[in-house]
Parts: sequence; C-alpha cells; structure tokens
Amino acid sequence: MSLVVPAYDVADFLPACLDSILAQTFEDLEVVVVDDGSPDASGDIAEAYAARDPRVRVLHIANRGLGGARNEGMRHVRGELLGFADSDDLLPPDAIARMVEAQRADGADFVVGGVERLHGDGADVELVGLPWMRRLHRERRTVAIEEHPEILGDVFAWNKLFHRDFVAAGALHWPEGLRYEDQPATTEAYLRARRFTVIPEVVYHWRLREDGGSITQQRATLADLRDRWRTKQMSLDAVQAHGSAKVTRIFRNRVLPGDLARYFTEIPGCQDEWWKELREGVAHFWDAEWPITDTRMAPVFRLVGWLVLQDRREDAAAVVTYARELGRPLDRVREADHVRIDVPVLDLAGVDPAALRLHPEET
Repeated sequence: MSLVVPAYDVADFLPACLDSILAQTFEDLEVVVVDDGSPDASGDIAEAYAARDPRVRVLHIANRGLGGARNEGMRHVRGELLGFADSDDLLPPDAIARMVEAQRADGADFVVGGVERLHGDGADVELVGLPWMRRLHRERRTVAIEEHPEILGDVFAWNKLFHRDFVAAGALHWPEGLRYEDQPATTEAYLRARRFTVIPEVVYHWRLREDGGSITQQRATLADLRDRWRTKQMSLDAVQAHGSAKVTRIFRNRVLPGDLARYFTEIPGCQDEWWKELREGVAHFWDAEWPITDTRMAPVFRLVGWLVLQDRREDAAAVVTYARELGRPLDRVREADHVRIDVPVLDLAGVDPAALRLHPEET
C-alpha cells in the first residue's frame, strides 16, 4: 500500500504527520513524500525520516502546487493500493488497516472513510465531528454513484484508498494550478467507479490551522473565489456528462451549494470586485431552472443567496451579521400553510417568500 504526502512549507507539521503514518497498525506501507519545492526545511525533514525508515522515499520537485505534487507522487508509487495525506494532518492509528480491510473484502475500486476536524496541538488537541460527514457515512455499504449520489459532497483526497488498476485506467488525475482540485478529481472518481465502499469509521484527522496557511482559510480573496467557481464548473460538467437525472439533481441541490455558506460569511466588509465575482458565480449556477431557494443549504443562507442574486449587498451583509451575532439558528414563524425564518433586520416586503420558507423536512 502506498501513501503520497505532498510537502510545502510545513516544517512545523510534517513530523507529526509522518509519525502518525509510520505508527499505523498496517505496516506494509510505502510513503512517498513529495517535496514540492518547499522554501523551508520540509525536504530535509522528509530525508531524515527516509534515512531511518526504509518505508519512506522522498521526491524533490520544482513547485507545482498540491495537484501537481500528487500527480508526480502517483507516478512513483509501487503499491497495489494508493492513498494520500496532506502534510499538516494526522491519521488515526488504524485508519489504513480499516480501509485496506474494506477494499479487500468488497473488491471496490476505492474506499472512502469518515473525517474529524483537528483543533490545537499536543495536550490541547481536540477532535470535532462533522455532522454532514457522519450523515454521508452512516453505515458501511458498497455502491455505485446512483445508489448514494450525496456522497459527491465528500470531496476530499485523503480519506480515500484507491486500487491501482482503477488509477491506471485514468480514473484519477488532480487538476494543477488551482485551489480545490479535490472536488473535480474525486467527482470523476465517483462517477467512473463500478463500485466504491463507504465506511463509517473515522480514517482522517483534518487540521484546522491557526496560522492562516491553509488554503481553506483564504476565501476572502478574489483568486480563491475564482478557483472555487472553476472547480465547481468542472465538477458540474462531469456530473452532467454522466447523464443520470437523479445524480444531477442531488448534485445541484445538495452538493454544489455545500460550501457557499463559507463565502457568504465573507460578505460583510468585502471588496467591490469580490462581491461582483460572487454575484456572477451564484447567478451562473443557480437560475430559474435550478433556483437557489430549492437548495438544501441552511435556510438563512438560502435567503442570503437570493439577496446576492438581487444585488442587495447591504441586506445580505445585515443578514449574515445578524445570524453570526445570534449564534444559533434563526427563529421560525408559523404562517397559514408553511413555516418561515424570522429575520428582524430585513424588510420582508420585497423578499420572495420562497427565500424565507422552510422545506417540509426542515419543519
């Protein structure tokens, strides 16, 4: 079994990551660390591990970004099974053993396991469950995408274990030169797989970095938002080409808007050009055929999305600020034939009722 670990400017985190990998209960490992032209000591740290553990090999390449480093690492692995880890994260001790057992038992093209967020370091470390992740991984099952299309929302590279035959057939490639390369790559993998196995066990601890170095902490930048729209389009194109009405519907209503809330929270105080890019992107993906009010975002963010489409920036900022300060779901108001959210900071006279109304399953 081979694990590819890209490394760039992670000297403070790489030792803990490699320690967690080398301490796996499944010991038949090959660890390929890809020093992606790192400006710090990450490459030297990796070489020190390779010198004392023959399971570790190091590749030194000119900087190509995360996608390029993964692609390069894939060219050099030797194992029958292939996985990935980001160098600032950790693996639970039995993570690989659980995924290998599931793949061998079911013969699936790949296995996908659960994830928890990792906060802090050392004695102060805290693991936080992700409710949406638990929902997607309720039970162990081996399926095709039509049987579990909502799993497309689990876009991560590093909680999956792929069979080399599946990879060699061209079913896995990481886009290079942009952020959020995981989503189009994993979307293609789900769509191309004959069968994949979903397991409920947590196989990955995803670190929340406090230093701002994580890609996912840079959402207020224009470059980040543009990359997000681009990777969404790549993923949507693949889903539509797959040709399943059910998969397309679930993807558009539940998966595609899944990370919009994180961008909507950046609206208060955002730059004019960022707002323009946000509005154009929302309008591109959610139109009359696929209304944003039909999506399964939290109700408050469906409302914010509608306000974005109407170019009501101040109202959108006011709703986001109110929801943040409230610190809990918005109150509800029961009307004649439906329940809606209560938004006291907004004049509701000009608001589409569909933007306020809760879906039946939310009441």
